[in-house]
Amino acid sequence: MRETREELVELQALLDDSRSRSTAHLRSIINAERSVTAERLCRILTGMCTLALSTVTAKGEPRISGVDGHFLHGKWLFGTARDAAKARHMAARPAVSAAHMRGEDLGVFTHGTVEALNPPGGEPAADWPDLLAYLKGFYGENAFDWDEDVVYYRLHPHWMAAYAPDLAKLTEA
Repeated sequence: MRETREELVELQALLDDSRSRSTAHLRSIINAERSVTAERLCRILTGMCTLALSTVTAKGEPRISGVDGHFLHGKWLFGTARDAAKARHMAARPAVSAAHMRGEDLGVFTHGTVEALNPPGGEPAADWPDLLAYLKGFYGENAFDWDEDVVYYRLHPHWMAAYAPDLAKLTEA
């Protein structure tokens, strides 16, 4: 687990606030017994987690695709090819939704805006060197031309819900 105490407190506040602002229907599904605490969520979401990522075209049409997600410091990190359609969508319209599901055992749903961590021709995020070291450790030093081939994003959530009907079923719980 890479999260600081402050990051865990911030994530727990987001989870609690998101659930309290949800519809009665959603609260009946993701109730106190089936929600996941920030600390437990960070222990569960280790390594690469496949995300269904939703972006929006210039015509306002939704597009969904899969990305490798990494949950670091209480936020999703993911990348794509610099010339991918989703990269163009996010450059113009940074609002996205992401879902990570493990069958019926876990659902993590997130809405927010993205920040490019290594934007083309722009200044990288202050923590990009540390995040790049993590990514190279996961994928391998030479998996990509890290400067030219891929762009990575951090999803800053304004809403997040985590559902697990039986935490004992989750291997990392």
